Amino acid sequence: MTNKQVTIALLQHSCTSNKEENIQKVTGMIREAAQKGAQMICLQELFTNVYFPQTINSDYYHLAEPVPGPTTDVMQELAKELGVVIIVSLYEKAMRGLYFNTVAVLDADGAYLGKYRKHHIPEGPQYIEKYYFAQGDGGYPVFDTTFGKIGVLICWDEWFPEPSRILSLKGAEIIFYPSAIGSEPDYPELDTSSAWVDAIKAHGIHNGIFIAAVNRVGKEVSSEGDMTFYGHSFISGPLGKMISQAESENDEIIMATLDMNEINQARHLLQFHRDRRPDSYKEILNMSL
Repeated sequence: MTNKQVTIALLQHSCTSNKEENIQKVTGMIREAAQKGAQMICLQELFTNVYFPQTINSDYYHLAEPVPGPTTDVMQELAKELGVVIIVSLYEKAMRGLYFNTVAVLDADGAYLGKYRKHHIPEGPQYIEKYYFAQGDGGYPVFDTTFGKIGVLICWDEWFPEPSRILSLKGAEIIFYPSAIGSEPDYPELDTSSAWVDAIKAHGIHNGIFIAAVNRVGKEVSSEGDMTFYGHSFISGPLGKMISQAESENDEIIMATLDMNEINQARHLLQFHRDRRPDSYKEILNMSL
């Protein structure tokens, strides 16, 4: 049995409307995580700014940038200097009038390995993402990094079981979930954090993989009201065991060393991939609400 271990880190933090300030904060957190032994470091969803989809404002289109582009250039240099994989969430400008919610994956030598564009785009009070993001058009790629094969899904993607199954079948050992989730404006008394954690952990169980979900924190005020992002960033194992979890709703680096042998152990115990019946699932393709 191969003794393969990898140390990962999630960067949970608050954001301001100052892009350079956010990048400076995250750069410091990346350096700290690398100093503590992290080999893969995942940033939260849209880390360079506040969560702007709370309101409809065409001025926010100017926040988008090419991917690769200025921010990935900075992060590539950092990845190469520190010898770490960095997973970077950005607002991508593909062309004039076409924008995506995108993650770029940078290898430990600074190489740009590719991007994933968010597929499932929510629309609700203060989560007005359809105004800003087109649906992802690049499939569900797996990235073969220096330290292991990973997949990436973004926030609303994490509530759907199909993408994680695809990534696991394509060889992903860890799925990272950059997120921005918190209070529900229509239901101010509702706390979805437990449902959020349970839903994502389940993907690890039914696919026998590691899960790493990172969320922002803090109150962000818009013309529509305010939202409080609840953090709860976590890392869980192939059988759903919580390995590491945020201890606060403040800026925090969540770290864990993962033993890849646990994937074999989980899949030998629970043979979900062996017993799946894709031949019997075809009718779902023709179903509509």
